[in-house]
Formats: sequence, C-alpha cells, structure tokens
Amino acid sequence: MDFGLKVALNEGVPTEILIVKLSAIGDVVHTLAFLDVLHQNFPRAKIDWLVEEGAAGIIKGHPVIRRVIISRRKSWWQKSIEGRCFRGVSWEILSFLKDLRHVRYDWVVDLQGLLKSGVLTGLSRGARKVGMSGAREGAWLFLKEPSVRVNYDQHAIDRYLQVATHLGCKWDRWDNRIPVSETHRHTLDQLLEGHGVKGGNLVAINPVAKWKTKLWEPELFAALADRIPAEFSCRIVFTGSQDDRPIIEKILSMMKNRPLNFAGRTGLKELACLYGRCRVLVTTDTGPMHMAAAMGCSVVALFGPTSPLRTGPYGPGHRVMTSGAVCSPCFKKTCDQWSCMRDITVDSVFEAVRELLLQEKTPESLKNDKP
Repeated sequence: MDFGLKVALNEGVPTEILIVKLSAIGDVVHTLAFLDVLHQNFPRAKIDWLVEEGAAGIIKGHPVIRRVIISRRKSWWQKSIEGRCFRGVSWEILSFLKDLRHVRYDWVVDLQGLLKSGVLTGLSRGARKVGMSGAREGAWLFLKEPSVRVNYDQHAIDRYLQVATHLGCKWDRWDNRIPVSETHRHTLDQLLEGHGVKGGNLVAINPVAKWKTKLWEPELFAALADRIPAEFSCRIVFTGSQDDRPIIEKILSMMKNRPLNFAGRTGLKELACLYGRCRVLVTTDTGPMHMAAAMGCSVVALFGPTSPLRTGPYGPGHRVMTSGAVCSPCFKKTCDQWSCMRDITVDSVFEAVRELLLQEKTPESLKNDKP
C-alpha cells in the first residue's frame, strides 16, 4: 500500500491543509487541479494556500480556499536593499510568520520544491510535510517524510496529481478554472465597451516572456496580427503586463491596422475573463498561456528553449509550434543562436490559428463563455 495512503488511514482524514506554491502565475494555475482534487476527497478540510504576491490574484476569492497567505519576499528584499523603513519591513515579516504559524496543519504540501518554499515549509507547523522528488536547493531537507517520486517527463499538472494519489486521493475529473466574480466580468465588459467591442470574436496575442530565449521577433508578431483579421472577421487584442507595453507598442508601430493593447490594463482575474471570451490566444511560453487554457480558450503556443511536454498548454484543442531545432529544448535563458524561436514561421503560426478559428467550439469551451 502507498506510504501516503497508509498514513492517511492511520491518522484519519486531514482537517487542516496548507498548499505551498509560491510562484509563478502558470505554476499556480497548474496547481488548481491539485486543489480541486483535494477538495473532492476531503470536502470538510480547511485549505490554506501560501503564495507570493505576484501570483496571489489567481487564487484570491477561490471558494474552497480559507486563507491566502501572501509572501511579499521580493518587495521586502527591495525595500531592504534600498534602506527604506527597516522597522516596517521587519514588522511585516514577523506578522507574516505569525500568520503562517497560526494554524497547526495536518498536511503541508510543498509543490514548489525550491529553497524559498522549503524554508517556509519548515517554518510552518505541520504533522506531515510532503514534497516531490527532484526538489532543488535542499528543499527536501524541510520535509518530514520521503519525497514523492514523480515523473518529470510529463506535464506539471500530472506531476502534482501524482502527489494527490500519494495522499490517497481518487477522482474521475478535476477542474482548474480560475474563479472569477461578476465584478471582474463587469470590469472587463466596461473595458471592452470603452474600446467599441461588444460580444466576442476576439483573438488575443501575448508576445512577451521573461526569458529572452522564449521571444519571437516583433516583426513576426506584427505580420501575424495584420494577417488574421484580414481573413477572419475578428478583433486582435494584445495582452501583457505594464512593463510589456513598450515592446507591444513597438509591434503595433509595425502594423497596418491598430489592434487593442490591453497590456497593463487588467488584473489577473479580468485577464482570465478576457481569455474566456477569446476564440484563440497566440502566445509564447508564459503564464497567460496556462490561464487561457484553464479558461477554455484554444491556444497556439510558440515553444523554443522549453519543453511543451512539461509546460505546454494542457488538454486537447491546442497547437504547439516549434521550429524543430535539434538543440531544443535546452532550457537556457541566454543563447547566441536563438534559432529555435526565430525559425518558427508566420505562415505556420497563421495556419494553426486558421485551423482553430474554422473549428466549431466544443460544448466544454462554450460552457466557459457563460457567466
């Protein structure tokens, strides 16, 4: 019998559970399936989630989460190196640690597997502290039992569900949709109507990623964004963060027609609503790709240095575009060649978008359009 299942049977059903998944946006979206499976198997358990502030918007307001505990590690560090308000930062950290240790958990599950999550797992109060094999930076040192063996040649969602199996969970379905409220939908409606958009028929493009090696050339995005509405009756909307606006404006300056630029104009929940309205998202390998897939939007994902088997858009109905470079995936953040992304052609990406736009929506994706 599985070790986790034996312990669960011996110690009873957990009533207090802490999920430790700090970042990034895509990884937090992946963990929503694990959350749903936990809730299915232990519906009376109180579940808290420890997350960093950059990704907290994904899970705030989730109906099965009791508390979202937010680590402001990056802002604390920034304030410290700038010498600003040392006493205030110290007070914030102490308050955070008090909040983290307020509950004695039956299970603390570290799905991050890095030093930053390991330390916080160690500081939390938990009878069981569980994590995955392959943890880096000594994160396994903070666990209370052997790491759960997972397969890193499969998707992250499936790895997290292996941990759920280890914990004795069973399921025949799961849901990883990002919860949004009527307020979020209304805010998006106002933004769209302010730009003369009513209804759907939107194609989104998310052109920026944190790694330079994941980027596609701006002129290629510009050519694609001009070509799609020339053949299909749709509006193009670019998405991204406020920091992404300069590169997106550069893309727009190369275009014949001016699309919508919503970079920095939405919160994470409004962005999730937007993707739920879009017919297709064209994107690099980044967090919004996973948000769109979770919201039922068909994705055309451009992959170069990373592996779509591990972190591609999850589920059927998506298209992954690669150049077929022999060096891919290399998982490098810097590269002199950069051919794995640059050699993906506009023609091939357009054909993938075309295929998806010509397909009828499935009942599942239609369901995602409903309020």
